[in-house]
Amino acid sequence: MRTLSARTLLATTIVAIVAVVATAAASLPLVSLAVDLQVRRELTTQATTLAAASPAVRDRAVAASGPGGTRLAVVSPDGTLRGPAKALVPPRLQARLDVPISTTVDAGGKQFVVVSRPIAGGGAVVAAQRVDDVQQTSRAIVLSVLGALLIGLLVAIGVGALLARATARPLRATAALARRIAAGERGIDIPPQPITEVDDVASALTTLDRALASSEARQREFLLSVSHELRTPLTAVRGYAEALADGMIEPDEMASVGSTLVAETTRLDSFVSDLLELARLEADDFTVSPTDVDAATLVADAGLAWSGRARGMQVSLVAQPGAPALLHTDPMRARQLLDGLIENALRAVPAGGNVIVARPDARSIEVRDDGPGLTADDLAHVFDRGVLHDRYRATRPVGTGLGLSIAVRLATRLGARLEAGRAPEGGASFRVTFPAP
Repeated sequence: MRTLSARTLLATTIVAIVAVVATAAASLPLVSLAVDLQVRRELTTQATTLAAASPAVRDRAVAASGPGGTRLAVVSPDGTLRGPAKALVPPRLQARLDVPISTTVDAGGKQFVVVSRPIAGGGAVVAAQRVDDVQQTSRAIVLSVLGALLIGLLVAIGVGALLARATARPLRATAALARRIAAGERGIDIPPQPITEVDDVASALTTLDRALASSEARQREFLLSVSHELRTPLTAVRGYAEALADGMIEPDEMASVGSTLVAETTRLDSFVSDLLELARLEADDFTVSPTDVDAATLVADAGLAWSGRARGMQVSLVAQPGAPALLHTDPMRARQLLDGLIENALRAVPAGGNVIVARPDARSIEVRDDGPGLTADDLAHVFDRGVLHDRYRATRPVGTGLGLSIAVRLATRLGARLEAGRAPEGGASFRVTFPAP
């Protein structure tokens, strides 16, 4: 009973059985009652007809009746009874034959339905039928009803079996498609299903298939980009190392070669660090310890920490702490997020440019610049790994391509919201809104 088809068939069978039992319980007593009423109507009609007929007709009808069917009797005006039914009229009824009677009497241990109708000139006609004969007719009708109900039950079970198969078949087909997707197959053609609920599942599988294909394509592109970014500094380091090992570097070139090696290893270390940070952010055990933090202090400390590097890059870094206001966040992680946004802005701004770290409202911190800015298409993909890096690597200074992806994931872990836009100064703007205390 673990399958849907078996449970559907069981439920259909139970419902059919309950319906049959309820119908039988309600209809069988009604059948008996209807047969009894029908017999009384027939006896009444026969007695009424004979009461209105001539004496000769009555006598012939009484003489023709007998124990095998309807029993008739005629009561004379003087009270004399003649006919097969005379033994069925007890003395208590004989005094009342001047009025219509419909009753059941016991004669010789047997039950009879007795009906009488008065004759216009006096006397009455009595018609009677044995109750066993009535019940026999009722039993025949009851058996017919039970047979019809049994046929209905079998038909209902058959329909339930067909319904169970019709319901389970598209579900099994959809499950097979899901297993194909789980096995790595993509671009599967999932046809519409005849059942609305199953079609919803099939549509969801189609959406999942497309999403997985798109995600895996982005992952492949990202891995190719990572491989390229790692290979470039490693190639440089290996080339200079081989040149040093072969004695091909002149003494006066040692300082320049050393600087190149330091720069390339620094670049490699930055890329590996970003990869590790991204992996930590996506891990389940990434720890966040929120507490109440002063937003003004956070902005002021970040501005002070980055001012030296900004001066070295000939960029003006302006921190606008604003009035004190409490935020509910992890101070170390919030500072890490702010540092990443400032570093990204300093990289994008040319010499002589400006970076502003401001507080547009009590719960938000904004990093703006007057650099080249972002297009509408850039804003649509600004937090996707490596998209802007690949787009602008040949035209402007870029990092590893992971910084903004790390920033948005870090903001999500902090319960904050990171948004990108265009700054009033003409460059890019990144605003992070923290939870209230």
